[in-house]
Amino acid sequence: MSNIENVLKFTNPTSLNDFVFMCMRDGKYWSYWTLQRVIKDKTGKFYGEPSISAAIRNLRKYEGRKRYGLPLDMSVEVVSRRRIANSRGYEFKLVGDTNG
Repeated sequence: MSNIENVLKFTNPTSLNDFVFMCMRDGKYWSYWTLQRVIKDKTGKFYGEPSISAAIRNLRKYEGRKRYGLPLDMSVEVVSRRRIANSRGYEFKLVGDTNG
């Protein structure tokens, strides 16, 4: 299966990792709380911040990179993090090639 086919099969996500990838593949910054709200609105399922954090971390791992068509070179960062202004939280975005 090509990387593009691999990404396209996620039009119907089934796991939290899939949901997080589907949101973040737009290349915009996402906070835990924004991901939490969007996923709950779309699926009716509530996921806590630790679960969402783990899903973002899974995108960085080799298995996640392979599954979602991200760069397999582990020296290439695929998730960028920045501090939210006047907050203790962070926002994250995918910076790797999500188009295969």
